[in-house]
Amino acid sequence: TRLGAVLPGGAMEPDAMIVAGFGFTTRATCDSLVDALHQTGHADRIDLLATAADKLDLLRDLSQALGIPSTGLSHTDLATQTTATQSQAAQDARQTGSVAEAAALAGAGPHAKLLVTRCISTDRMATCAIATGGPT
Repeated sequence: TRLGAVLPGGAMEPDAMIVAGFGFTTRATCDSLVDALHQTGHADRIDLLATAADKLDLLRDLSQALGIPSTGLSHTDLATQTTATQSQAAQDARQTGSVAEAAALAGAGPHAKLLVTRCISTDRMATCAIATGGPT
């Protein structure tokens, strides 16, 4: 049983939602996504997988394999997030500094906080970031 997110002063928020956000190329595979997820160190704590709505098909495959729900987010949902990472390629394509970070934050909801900035898969085809939000 996971305890939840760390609050100011070291207290833990019970049942905080943990969201894995993904960005990936059209050449990415489920293995690319799994690798990026494992690099975050939070693969066993995820409540929701999130990505851009037009990329949801590959993420659904991972969702089914892991038994974790997935969601697709609108362009606006992604573009309105403030990300720690600033990739020019992501900015040009999606108007956000990191698709993975923006997806994690948007998927976790209002007042979301990044736990892990984007991690890049070994094949460099996918990125994954982790955010925490409100109760699950």
